[in-house]
Amino acid sequence: MNVFYNLEGIGDTLIITMQPGFEGKVAHEMKGDAVRIFDKDSGETAGFNLFNASNYLELQEKGQVEMNDDKLEQINKAIKENGFDEILEADFSPKFVVGFVAEKEKHPNADKLNICKVDVGGEFLQIVCGAPNVDKGQKVVVAKVGAVMPSGMVIKDAELRGVPSSGMICSAKELDLPNAPQEKGILVLEDNYEVGQPFKG
Repeated sequence: MNVFYNLEGIGDTLIITMQPGFEGKVAHEMKGDAVRIFDKDSGETAGFNLFNASNYLELQEKGQVEMNDDKLEQINKAIKENGFDEILEADFSPKFVVGFVAEKEKHPNADKLNICKVDVGGEFLQIVCGAPNVDKGQKVVVAKVGAVMPSGMVIKDAELRGVPSSGMICSAKELDLPNAPQEKGILVLEDNYEVGQPFKG
């Protein structure tokens, strides 16, 4: 779930996107201040627009809204007040975390790719990585599935040359960090970072 608000840019409207990169045939239905956007064929909800949003939530943001369970509850209440029965659900756990590369092996079908098993704190992710400097034993920044990169790209489960990959090991440039090196390669963190902790940049 991505939530966007910019009073000066687009007015008092909250934009709620449930499926980033949605490519279905779009239809919409309006009730009061709420508009449900959905796939015409499947009926699946792609998002909501909530007009006069400041009547329902306290919003200071200009851009992406940092979500939590309280804000989600307020959005669900607003949607219900406007006549929709749907209850929106979302996972607000951190999407950029410190990972530890526990294993690395060559990709069987691609010379420049490696298959990494990465500990992200209580779970292991299989991530296919093309960075030349990735290695076993490193602490790295992992963008988990659902993360939105500074470029706007959304991280999804993928299959690279026949091997499933869940997440991305990031470079400083991809994270839009100041003074990021231009050459290819992931950001390798110092050892004092704790595996599983959110990465703030």
